[in-house]
Amino acid sequence: MIMLLLRWTAAIVLAFLCGKLVSKVKLPSILGWLLAGMILGPHATNLMPQAMMDGVWYQTIVHVLECAVGLMIGTELVWSKMKSYGKALILTTLAQSLGTFAVVSAAFAAVFAISGIPIYLAFLFGGIALATAPAPALSIVREFGTDGPVTKTLIPMAALDDMVGVVVFFTTIAIVARQLSGGGIPLYMIPVMIFLPLLIGVVTGLPAGLLLKKDRSKPVTLAILVGMIIVTAAVGLVCNTYLMPSPLLNFMLMGMAFSAAFSNMVTEERLDRIVSDFNPLLGVSMIVVILNLGAPLDYHAILGAGLFTFIYIATRAVGKYFGARLGAKATGLPATVQKYLGFTLLPHSGVSLVFTGIAVSVLSGPAPKCVTIIQGTIAAAAVINEIIAVIAAKKGFEWAGEFHKKEQEQERNPIQTD
Repeated sequence: MIMLLLRWTAAIVLAFLCGKLVSKVKLPSILGWLLAGMILGPHATNLMPQAMMDGVWYQTIVHVLECAVGLMIGTELVWSKMKSYGKALILTTLAQSLGTFAVVSAAFAAVFAISGIPIYLAFLFGGIALATAPAPALSIVREFGTDGPVTKTLIPMAALDDMVGVVVFFTTIAIVARQLSGGGIPLYMIPVMIFLPLLIGVVTGLPAGLLLKKDRSKPVTLAILVGMIIVTAAVGLVCNTYLMPSPLLNFMLMGMAFSAAFSNMVTEERLDRIVSDFNPLLGVSMIVVILNLGAPLDYHAILGAGLFTFIYIATRAVGKYFGARLGAKATGLPATVQKYLGFTLLPHSGVSLVFTGIAVSVLSGPAPKCVTIIQGTIAAAAVINEIIAVIAAKKGFEWAGEFHKKEQEQERNPIQTD
């Protein structure tokens, strides 16, 4: 156990250094963290072995840190700031999510019809493709201090996109499972997977808000915040273990709901100080979560990438970009959002691998050939897409002119410190 902890600590330090190295060539640090994950994970140097990553202690710590990363989303969900975006945000999220599902499903349905592969597999590809992994884009927001219409749209959309992804994917997998008579996840579990993390976060966020309302010293503020994050994750772990058919709850959504609850209870000045105090811990959490995202990715998959992989990456990008563009244009969002939001929605790997694992468990008995297709395609796409997507997301924020706006705002309105 001690040796595993030392190996994990070494991996985190190496990921941090890799991120610094990558940033020297003006690329996002997250790309370095992802590459470090692939290099240090079980498919390469094995500094982070699969046995360690499957360990209960490891999964518990990662879930707590995922909860912490959720604060990047939740602390921006202040109702007074969001209400002007409400309807437009929801409609744009639906346009890019369902647009991606439609484009990817239609493309694969045509290819599979010609190839003699079951058409239902096309809809599973569509269900896997529509979800966005928020952590990579949020990491860029944090590293480059982005602020503006694209950033303000993306952050709440990251939470909404996850909810739409869960509904569409699990509805699709349930229908396919019934068609194949292989059982599957009951339909009633879909709203549970969406609303239970939100409920847990709100229930723990309200008392946190009462404790954080009062202006306190930095150590006390951090103690309260970290303690309540651990409580939130602990409740989620208990529910994952005893209420769910398999561990499916989204801990980032819990952290988002937790922080949204207390963020709407404190003053704007107090919230700015809380976020400032928590920033160093958030940085560590981001590195660990992204490192964990990269470790399962097998670099060998790049060599095995075939036609299906490139169709998947291209059609998903088309669905995300043009879905976001059309949705933003139809709802009157700013021009920069219409042009560049789609680029920030391309990161995908963590969610895609989770959804693929569930699809494989459903198909392994009745359709083993489909398992081979879906595993090979998504594994290769996860590696290739994530490298391209991180660079594209960075360029999206840059083209929108939102780099370092947060820092400029802080210079104009400095936060008073103790």
